[in-house]
Amino acid sequence: QVQLVESGGGLVQAGDSLRLSCAASGRTFSSYTMGWFRQAPGKEREYVARISWLGLTTYYTDSVKGRFTISRDNARNTVYLQMNSLKPEDTAVYSCAAALRNGAFSSWGQGTQVTVSS
Repeated sequence: QVQLVESGGGLVQAGDSLRLSCAASGRTFSSYTMGWFRQAPGKEREYVARISWLGLTTYYTDSVKGRFTISRDNARNTVYLQMNSLKPEDTAVYSCAAALRNGAFSSWGQGTQVTVSS
């Protein structure tokens, strides 16, 4: 398993941008598919984005397509989520997760709060 620590959350206004980072421990980061999830108060956790272990394929939930970009730097053991044109409905705790190759997400970070004011 890997240990994950998110950073970069904060309070912004609608239309602003934020970049979240997720730093992973361990020497096998490049073997992990990485994902970003979010959970708003009173709602179920939502699968936001995913990037394959070599960064060749990505997935985005429909509500963030064209606004969010997931990327990774395997040399820095870090995955990023660039969030542009933020909306109040993007307000949530964002967590990153790791899945070994095509397995289930089994390692989770503690989350970082993103709040978008209107």
